[in-house]
Amino acid sequence: MAAREKAVMVAVATEALPLSQVHLDLDELAALLDTAGADVVGRLVQKRGAPDPATYLGRGKVEELRALVQDTGAGLVAFDGELTPAQVHHLEEQLPEGVKVLDRAAVILDIFALRARSREAKLQVELAQLEYLLPRLTRRWQHLSRQAGGIGTRGVGETQLEIDRRVIRQRVAVLKRALGGVEKERWVQRRRRQRVPSVALVGYTNAGKSALFSRLSHVETLVEDRLFATLDPLVRRARLGQGLIATVADTVGFIRKLPHQLVASFRATLLEAVSADLLVHLVDVSSPRWREQLRVGEEVLESLGVDPAGCLLVLNKVDRLGGEPRPNVPGRTVLYTSCTTGEGVEELRGVLAEMLIARGAVSVVRLSVAAGEQLQQALACPDVVGQSFSAAGVELYLRRRSRGQ
Repeated sequence: MAAREKAVMVAVATEALPLSQVHLDLDELAALLDTAGADVVGRLVQKRGAPDPATYLGRGKVEELRALVQDTGAGLVAFDGELTPAQVHHLEEQLPEGVKVLDRAAVILDIFALRARSREAKLQVELAQLEYLLPRLTRRWQHLSRQAGGIGTRGVGETQLEIDRRVIRQRVAVLKRALGGVEKERWVQRRRRQRVPSVALVGYTNAGKSALFSRLSHVETLVEDRLFATLDPLVRRARLGQGLIATVADTVGFIRKLPHQLVASFRATLLEAVSADLLVHLVDVSSPRWREQLRVGEEVLESLGVDPAGCLLVLNKVDRLGGEPRPNVPGRTVLYTSCTTGEGVEELRGVLAEMLIARGAVSVVRLSVAAGEQLQQALACPDVVGQSFSAAGVELYLRRRSRGQ
């Protein structure tokens, strides 16, 4: 097992971002670093009107950071904010040699690279990393530009820089074409599944989507108390209330300050959620920041053209609330679940079935038990996605056909 890196976290508190909020942000960054394989050995926060345009921190704080890195033996400094290429270059010049400087986006990209398993996820992550790297190439050739005028070095830095840029742009074009093919494949797969109503689980990372997916589908999947445990979307059939069969999709989680490169490159994956008949927005209600996580999730959904109000809101991990009252969300119907104990999952199955029927994703045909041959013909219909038997007769649930089918 590779040795874990030591990391120091850095943030700036401003009037718009108070100190209490900054420390909560750093707690989340610490969880990200833990997932990426680093142990946090220190944190540094500076109060100032705005980040310094050259070094993010003021001159005195940079010196303090240098001392902290030396004292702790850290090989990585992670900033919660977004760093410009110039800021990264200036900081690396002033910190001990070999110390890496990353911003929050770079840490998230690294986690995605670590967690990617399928060909699709690897393509998506590589594309996001290259688009993040492209504007940051210049600083990697500064050592050659300082040698300008020396025999055998004139122009080498600029030439190599342009070669690198061209290679990266060519690779980006190849990846975009490949992901375009993946998107077409997903579209074909969704067309094949259209005879069965669909549900997608969305929400902040580590909200419990994979655990709920396993509960609904009875399919074992990776469940970890870590951020971004799931990158590859899984789609399986599940039996909901009233015997209704539907597909359930487990999707990649959202997070505050998600790099826009990742949102763009994971578009094909996120379309799995957008195209579903019903979205379940899962929120970890045990988190002290659950309302902010709900807001972040809704903002991402809106960016994808989805109305958050149309999603079924589920507050998960209620078993961790202890004796605290269960909160409400004004203007929204809320379900409460615990994927650890199973509380609320059966109720959720029933509500999902009712909502799919109410939204027209499924139509209901009622037949008496005496229908005989008519009942047998109806049961053999390929559009039947569920049935419910009672003393009064049989209810059949049929997938509504879209135009062109």
